[in-house]
Amino acid sequence: MAVVKYMSLNGKVVPTEDARIHILSPAVKYGTNVFEGIRGYWNADRKELYIFKLTEHLQRLQYSMKVMRFGDTFTVEYLRDCILELIKTNELREDTYIRLFAYVDDFDGEMTATGTVGMAIAATPKGRREKADAGINVAVSSWQRISDNSMPPRIKCVANYNNGRLAWMQAKADGYDNVILLTQRGTVAEGPGACLYIVRDGVPITSTVASDILESITRRTVMQIFAEYANKYTVERDIGRTELYAAEEAFYCGTGHEILPIVSIDRHPLGDAQVGPLTRLLWEKYQGLVRGTLADHPEWRTPVYAESGS
Repeated sequence: MAVVKYMSLNGKVVPTEDARIHILSPAVKYGTNVFEGIRGYWNADRKELYIFKLTEHLQRLQYSMKVMRFGDTFTVEYLRDCILELIKTNELREDTYIRLFAYVDDFDGEMTATGTVGMAIAATPKGRREKADAGINVAVSSWQRISDNSMPPRIKCVANYNNGRLAWMQAKADGYDNVILLTQRGTVAEGPGACLYIVRDGVPITSTVASDILESITRRTVMQIFAEYANKYTVERDIGRTELYAAEEAFYCGTGHEILPIVSIDRHPLGDAQVGPLTRLLWEKYQGLVRGTLADHPEWRTPVYAESGS
């Protein structure tokens, strides 16, 4: 991660080295913390950084805090102001990744502690993922996706991500770039930190929100882009493992992954093992919308510098 001078801790901009919590906090001892990953996109012509779907991300953070029974929450307006202040203080004028944590910070608190609730924000430069232009090769994992009745994936709880970590590290050890997890029923869930789409007979298909996936903001955005710009309507349904091999195209989608093409699964090439036309169209429109080079949906973009004129 690129080092920036400042982070935000409990609403105050502080030097990065001072953004600390105690090792005995429940956030560390028990993983009692939730987060959001948010992207900002630089538009060089307008000299503006646009944060994509900021309000939706902050509302999802509030939901995660609610389900984890945190004793306090933060308003969307407060979190928004903290993020904008941090980016301006760091003078970030390039593509940026914002990571926002809320955590239980009681000193040596019990597993059931609910407050004091702390908040930390980091905003750092971040570009597109490696191999995103050529596409990646993935495997179906032997590790199962956690279920809604155990550690619900629709909550962005940091502890949940050990499930994806185990699967992804095994895939890398086996020579793959990434991995797909299956539910306990044997149907497709998602990747570690990203939802999955496949394309069959020109139709985009993705798993339902009851398939132990995160209720992804990017996933919903992809549905809307396909409908508005390609006249393609996403089918949400169960996907079987072997159906993956019949796909013409596939890709991950998520804030961190953006639109990440998949060209093979379990060494089975998809289509001609190149990034497919629908995925390319999606990426083109997505980039236009997040950067503001497409005028549509201005409500999706929060400008950082316009309000202050800085």
